[in-house]
Amino acid sequence: MASAALKTLIGRWRDDPGGTYKAWFLWEERIKNFRSIRRGLAEVVREMEAGTFGNVYKGSSLETVVGSIAEQRQMFKGADHAFLWKPKLRIPDIYENRDNQLAFGRFLDTCACCSSETAVLAAIQGLDERRIKGLGPAVANLLYFLHPTIAPPSNTAILKGYNALTGAKCKLGSWADYLAMRVGVLRLNAEYRDLFSNDLGAVAGLLFDVGHGRYAAPPRDDDAEARAAWEADLAKVREDSAAEKKAQQSAAEGDRTHTEIQAWLRDLGRALGFQVWIAANDHGRTHHGARLDDGCMGSLPAALAASPGGDAIRLIDVLWLDDNGRVAAAFEVEHSTSIYSGIVRLLDLAFGAAEDNVRGLFLVAPDDREGEVRAQLLRPAFRHIADLRVRFLPYSALEKNREAMARFGAGLKPIDALARTLT
Repeated sequence: MASAALKTLIGRWRDDPGGTYKAWFLWEERIKNFRSIRRGLAEVVREMEAGTFGNVYKGSSLETVVGSIAEQRQMFKGADHAFLWKPKLRIPDIYENRDNQLAFGRFLDTCACCSSETAVLAAIQGLDERRIKGLGPAVANLLYFLHPTIAPPSNTAILKGYNALTGAKCKLGSWADYLAMRVGVLRLNAEYRDLFSNDLGAVAGLLFDVGHGRYAAPPRDDDAEARAAWEADLAKVREDSAAEKKAQQSAAEGDRTHTEIQAWLRDLGRALGFQVWIAANDHGRTHHGARLDDGCMGSLPAALAASPGGDAIRLIDVLWLDDNGRVAAAFEVEHSTSIYSGIVRLLDLAFGAAEDNVRGLFLVAPDDREGEVRAQLLRPAFRHIADLRVRFLPYSALEKNREAMARFGAGLKPIDALARTLT
């Protein structure tokens, strides 16, 4: 295929507000999810090794982490299908077969602990040699969150897009074909590195959009008529993207609502006498024409930043700190994103902060998400959370009472009075 045509395609794709590049790859929550998914996989490994994982998918730690992947936009919708227990087929055979379960757990552990491409590929080949029924390249969606520069994600659309762009004939469900596709993906990524990223999620996003039918692959010959027809298709996608802009603006409104809640918590925390930290990746957001982090801490206290889980703690939406630099309260705002990741960041803070326990851990969300929050906390992966007293703070209560609390309150007592116990 002509490199100029492919370069044109990549450029249009990068500019498309409805394509995976802008709608998923540049989505800030995508980066936040990496640590929580890695931590979830570590829990899966621990339970499988200890023999406490059980023999069902429903309610397991694996369902929790795979579900959080499937909740991500576009690319990973349906990522959980491959792991659902299919009793008539007895697949995937990691729930009833203890040896297979241990092998899968050790495979995940090896991939989580190694850092080289050679080690990851050796682990994949070792897993493939066991011929565990139903445990194919869909596992690469887990590996992507462990090694985004080594293992591209895999699904039907990505494979279809790869074949369309390269003329390959890779098949779904085969590790050998996944590894062959991976080589081609790396080659494509290297050739157009200035338009993609070290993170293979970017090139996989293009393949997904081609395989999903959003874009047609460029013609593979010099037929001027075919090239003109393809250019016309690209122009139509651009027109359709303009029609999608309203939907994208709706998503932006959701982000602004998230930002607005952060601003409420920022202003309330300062009024109650605390120093305030805003999530590092939200410092540049604006609210009412001003930066969200105006008047807030420019950096976390050294002890907190260097603590275990420090990278995740700096991404917590809002922290209130006392004059000694200790965290008095932590707030995760879950407007529409995965509640799982927010819980994991709070756990990183609770178990990784310095000597003193954090007094308040709060999940802040729309009133109608309370049931969803409670359901998440009942999952086996969060069985120890009752000791931490994570509480739910509904939007309506915060909106109704924040001004009075700011005027007449001090310390954590006002927010403690509003929050609802979850466990």
